[in-house]
Amino acid sequence: MSSGTTFDPYSQSFTLFQEDGTPFNVTIPEVDDFVIYSLQICINYAAQLGASIVLLIMLALLTKPEKRTTPIFILNSTSLAFNIIRNVLQCLYFTGPFNETYTYFAGDFSRVPTSAYAISITATLFTFLLLISIEISLCLQVQVVCVTLREVYRQIIFALSTAVALVAIGFRLALLILNSQSTLSLTYLEPLDWLLSATNITTTISICWFCTVFVTKLGFALQQRRKLGIRRFGPMQILFVVGCQTLVIPVIFSILEYTTQIPSMDSNVLTLVSIFTPLSAMWAASSLGSDKPDSSPHARHRKFFSRSSSEGHYSDKKAFDGPLSPSYGASTQASTSPLPSPAHDRFLQVGIDLERQGL
Repeated sequence: MSSGTTFDPYSQSFTLFQEDGTPFNVTIPEVDDFVIYSLQICINYAAQLGASIVLLIMLALLTKPEKRTTPIFILNSTSLAFNIIRNVLQCLYFTGPFNETYTYFAGDFSRVPTSAYAISITATLFTFLLLISIEISLCLQVQVVCVTLREVYRQIIFALSTAVALVAIGFRLALLILNSQSTLSLTYLEPLDWLLSATNITTTISICWFCTVFVTKLGFALQQRRKLGIRRFGPMQILFVVGCQTLVIPVIFSILEYTTQIPSMDSNVLTLVSIFTPLSAMWAASSLGSDKPDSSPHARHRKFFSRSSSEGHYSDKKAFDGPLSPSYGASTQASTSPLPSPAHDRFLQVGIDLERQGL
């Protein structure tokens, strides 16, 4: 070959033949893109799968037996189980007959078995079930954390939460139906890109709504606790921190779906929420149970919502004079609290709220 040619060996092509003998060309860059895409998306789903398996095992081992019948534990476990199944099916799809080299480039799906179609549709179905489980869990937690609000405020927040959740579920259901039809008819969903984007956006908005309500209510509760002199880092602070990260991190991954070339970044949104929710419960329960050898619910609440009569903070060696103590208001700093006496019932109710959340 002469030195004046501009031949690029990295962009050369080769010929393949369809089943009827019709030739077609495939370039090396196209093969590279196909392989890189498959590797990236499988790594993405495999990372989500591994994280979900680890957390489900931790949740089963670290949760006390009496807490395993609570609605929050059941929903958290269900979400993780659905997410594990979803990611396994996604990995099977991208390593199965639909993603073979000849099948992909020739568009010949004649030898794709029925089981491959079932895997694809079932993966989409479990994504839908995962969203329902997460939305129910978030609704329940918002309802619990807002239990001390006035009845009219609770009803408004619950109505708005239900509407936001139903919108997200509705878009996901529409995508489930149309995606299943597309899989069975072997047509591409390009005309429905708007639905894919709308599903991602409504899901992210619903998560942001629930986390905003949750974090705002906890923020006001923490402010009231600071007025009582209770400043130690404890379960409510843990729930606040994890609530903030659940508000921010899934949004980042949702935005990355539109700004990076890494495939299926938005699939991490549901995985992150299904992981953060039980993680916050385990962390908060661990903090709540490690403060004192007596781990009974009333003893934990008494310790968590009380303060030392002499120092204004927790102490394992001195008697408590907090909101739940019989001597509260009888001496030193307790009687100077700017809060009225109904604050006692409010903080007792917060303790009951934590107990309802499985803490």
